[in-house]
Amino acid sequence: MLINKILKRLSVAMGTAVFGLGLLGTGSAYAQDKGTVHLAYVEWSSEVASTNVMRVLLEQAGYDVKMSSLTGAAMWQAVANGDADAMLAAWLPTTHEDYFEQLGDKVEDLGPNLDGTKLGLVVPAYTEITSIEELNDNAKKFNNEIIGIDPGAGLQRLTGDVVDQYGLKLRLRDGTDATMTAALANAIQNKEDVVITAWTPHWMFARWDLKYLEDPKGIYGGAEQIHTIARKGLKDEKPEAYAILDAFNWTTDDMGEIMLMNEEAGSDPYENAKKWVEANPEKVQAWMPATE
Repeated sequence: MLINKILKRLSVAMGTAVFGLGLLGTGSAYAQDKGTVHLAYVEWSSEVASTNVMRVLLEQAGYDVKMSSLTGAAMWQAVANGDADAMLAAWLPTTHEDYFEQLGDKVEDLGPNLDGTKLGLVVPAYTEITSIEELNDNAKKFNNEIIGIDPGAGLQRLTGDVVDQYGLKLRLRDGTDATMTAALANAIQNKEDVVITAWTPHWMFARWDLKYLEDPKGIYGGAEQIHTIARKGLKDEKPEAYAILDAFNWTTDDMGEIMLMNEEAGSDPYENAKKWVEANPEKVQAWMPATE
């Protein structure tokens, strides 16, 4: 009897210690199979960071996690159709305005997981112009083009509106986050002018001295938030996963730490997310449901 009591006390103590260390590893108080949670995301550095952190949190709570990289439109559709359980990549109210108007009644908006985002056209700080209105007069300096991202992105759609409403003579190129930052890096290395579609938070603002071009017409809108969106029925079917998704809220500094880590050569976003979670136990504990 005495031995059993001692073992029981040791077991409780070890479980408490594991929680305080970030709930990592197979000794987690949450470690049990609770089914699969499917997260959809877009290949933006910000969404790669947040989605991998959520993967770690849900795994600690005992879920298997599947991640699917999709275009913006496909991501929204996947959650609306129930093919994915949630996403942490809804830029509202402007960037994903069209998607929300079309599918908002088919999903559940859990509110913002990050405040302080911004969209616009960005140039290196050494570039002389300061406004979108100056682009046409300096089009040759920018090779008569704007370096964009994937065509399904809300930012790309907004930039198309910018081209039309400002009457820009520069061609908007489709690409990806990776091709856009590669073009920026190459231009800065050669001290050349370049104009890109960009957003904050993004690791490139920590690496280089950049500036947004003024948008007098206000087409890009003001500050935005990134929202977490869940499929209908998730709260009833997986209430613990829903609670973690609902509680998750962090800062641009938090996200920036992981984005910079992810840009290191040979870096693994999932492993970086685990490191960040382990290093921030107080924040993590606030997002996780209480254990018995």
